[in-house]
Amino acid sequence: MPIATLDVVVLDTPTPLALANFYAAILGGTVEQPAEYWVELHGPGVKLAFQKAPDLVPPTWPSPDNSQQFHLDLNVPDLEVAESQVLALGARPLDTRPDRSFRVYADPSGHPFCLCRE
Repeated sequence: MPIATLDVVVLDTPTPLALANFYAAILGGTVEQPAEYWVELHGPGVKLAFQKAPDLVPPTWPSPDNSQQFHLDLNVPDLEVAESQVLALGARPLDTRPDRSFRVYADPSGHPFCLCRE
């Protein structure tokens, strides 16, 4: 029997509402802001929250000196199409070598995430 169940993954960001809207554009779902410092994204199969962290220092990818801590893997049917869409939303490419089944980006707050071929 498990001790707990996972409720939500929380990302620190200086701009909670903007980052929630970024991920809502990628994943779908509904953005709710119960407090100025806390925004939630409720989507199919996922709940993310975004907590205000004005002094956030984004991770450097890849870097053993400034660890990424965690990242999100997002499955997509077409890497080329998804890449153009996330870049238009404000993602920044980190490692987009075409010879692999995934590509790495930073969200607008600097958190790494991967688009992975389904």
